[in-house]
Amino acid sequence: MIVITGATGALNGATVEHLLARVPAEELGVSVRDVAKARSFADRGVRVRRGSYEDPAALRDSFEGADQVLLVSSNDPAADAVALHRTAIEAAVDAGVRRILYTSHQNVRRDSPFAPARHHAATEEILAGSGVAWTSLRNGFYAHSLSWLLGPWRETGEIAVPEDGPVSWTHRADVAEAAAVILAGHTVDGPVTLTAPTAVTFDDLAAGRDVERVVVDDEQWVAARIAGGTPEAVARMLLTLFTAARRGDFAETGPRLGELLGREPRPVAGELA
Repeated sequence: MIVITGATGALNGATVEHLLARVPAEELGVSVRDVAKARSFADRGVRVRRGSYEDPAALRDSFEGADQVLLVSSNDPAADAVALHRTAIEAAVDAGVRRILYTSHQNVRRDSPFAPARHHAATEEILAGSGVAWTSLRNGFYAHSLSWLLGPWRETGEIAVPEDGPVSWTHRADVAEAAAVILAGHTVDGPVTLTAPTAVTFDDLAAGRDVERVVVDDEQWVAARIAGGTPEAVARMLLTLFTAARRGDFAETGPRLGELLGREPRPVAGELA
C-alpha cells in the first residue's frame, strides 16, 4: 500500500489523482487532518484515515500496512518544521514502512539564508539515519509562487522586487505527477532534483514584455509587504528567497523531471501569460 499525507492539499492531492490512474484504488491510502475533506478519495475506494504530524498515534494508525509513505513538508512558518517531520518519520518507521518519500526543495543546505532549505536539510539527515529506504524529492521553486511574489505587475507595468538571481521555476503539477511515477514503481534512492530545464531571472521574465524590471531595496520591499498585510516574519522569510537566489542557490537544473514525465516540463512563461 502507498499512503500519502497532506492529500487534501494541492501538491499531494494531485499526486493521489495521478496514482489513481496507475494503481488500483485499494492499494492507496491518505493520511489527512480532516477526513471529511477527503470524501472524494474515499468514494473511489481509497483508504482514508486521520493523521497529523502533531499526533504520533494517529499517524501510525494511518500508516498501517503501508510499504511506502509520501510525507509532505510543513508549510507553517510558525511551526517547528523539523520536529514535526521527525515525528512523521518516526511514526512511519514504527508502522513498518519500507520506504519514506519526502517533499523537499532543490539545493538544501544547512548554511542557506532561506530557512526552509535549512529545515529540509535537517529533515534529510533524519531520513538518512532512519534505517529505512528513503527518497527526497528536491522540487524546484513552484512557478505559481510568482503571482504573489510579483504583485500587480500587469496593472503597474513593473516587476518591482529585490535583486535576484536565476531560479528554476517549476510547475507544481509537474512535480506532483513525477512523485506519482516514482511511487508507482520508478524507484529512486536518496535525493532527486526535480526542476524545470532552465533557470531564469526577473530580468529574463521581463524581457519581451511591456513591463519594466525595477530593483527595489530589500528593506523597502519588506516594508511594502508588511504594509500590504503580510506578517513581518513571513515578509523577511520571503526576502531570504532573493538573498539565496543571488548566491545561485536555486540555479540548479537537470533532466530528471522530464525523464520521469516522459515529456518536457511546462515552461515558466505560462505563469506570466
